[in-house]
Amino acid sequence: MEHPIENYWEKRLEALKNILETNNFEVHIADNRSAAKTVFWQDIFSKTDVRTVSWGGSMTFIATGLYDELKSRQDLVVLDTFDKSISREDATERRRQALLADMFITGTNAITESGQLVNLDMTGNRVAALVFGPKQVVILAGRNKIVPDLDEAMFRIKDYVAPVNAMRLDKKTPCVKTSYCEECKSTDRICNSWVITEKAFPKGRIKVILINENMGF
Repeated sequence: MEHPIENYWEKRLEALKNILETNNFEVHIADNRSAAKTVFWQDIFSKTDVRTVSWGGSMTFIATGLYDELKSRQDLVVLDTFDKSISREDATERRRQALLADMFITGTNAITESGQLVNLDMTGNRVAALVFGPKQVVILAGRNKIVPDLDEAMFRIKDYVAPVNAMRLDKKTPCVKTSYCEECKSTDRICNSWVITEKAFPKGRIKVILINENMGF
């Protein structure tokens, strides 16, 4: 067989797409980050009546280029929660307002093979939006986020995703020094709120773009 790795991932992603759809998620597959951006505009955004948009922390979202493109849209009310020019208080207020946006875009820390989205948050704005508030939620997920089950998802998040993000954000937590979760009590702790999304409700509210590329943490 030619291109066995490509064939492997195509089958894995298609199988996961089918599982997620049985859990009431709307699912799209993109060959790479550039294709993910195209899928977003053509297959999701163009079929909605979105007037306000915001997002939660996601390196995958930034890497697709969607962050820069959405910021430049003059026809949208954009609640930019990444804006470094505003005060912490204003940033927090934008995160609160984002929970009432028409569309909220983010990534996911892990996806199980049984079709669960697993996420761990510091402030909780990202996982709050997953649960309730925005009319539509778009999840951008690289293939590296796929794990066998819930135990593996939690292990991945606590012993890889969280330490790497703590390092990225220059947090003063033990994991920054050790690279392992120390179940710390630091005021800088980013591991505060777990959300496991087993099914989308209402059906299709959460839209997942599975990207056939390793992206994000």
